[in-house]
Amino acid sequence: MLGGREAAVEAQIRAAQERGEFDNLPGAGRPIPGRGEPYHESWWIRSFLEREAIPSDLLLPTPLQLRRRLERLDDEVRDLPTEAGVRAVVRDLNAQVVDWLRNPTGPQVVVRPADPDAVVRRWRQARTGA
Repeated sequence: MLGGREAAVEAQIRAAQERGEFDNLPGAGRPIPGRGEPYHESWWIRSFLEREAIPSDLLLPTPLQLRRRLERLDDEVRDLPTEAGVRAVVRDLNAQVVDWLRNPTGPQVVVRPADPDAVVRRWRQARTGA
């Protein structure tokens, strides 16, 4: 038999069900997240990243973040309208690389500044379709 407090809670739940307050809730009919998946100690980080649409690259150590950004630099500058804009993006990224090189933290990964002239050359080629 249920205690007084438990019976009151059950009565409130039944009343809410009868009023339809549990109908059409978001996620109705879908499995509860995490059920059926193997337990992972950082489940809460994964769910936070998914819920807030945060790129997982932000969890990488600084040198790996810089390498990824260097690898994707041509894509990052592709739609910029001016050469000055392209050079500004390269200058900003190179400043971050130099800052890291002066005081390296995290894994020791080879990271070198980008060549602004080479980036501009590839940017021009992409714009002309050559």
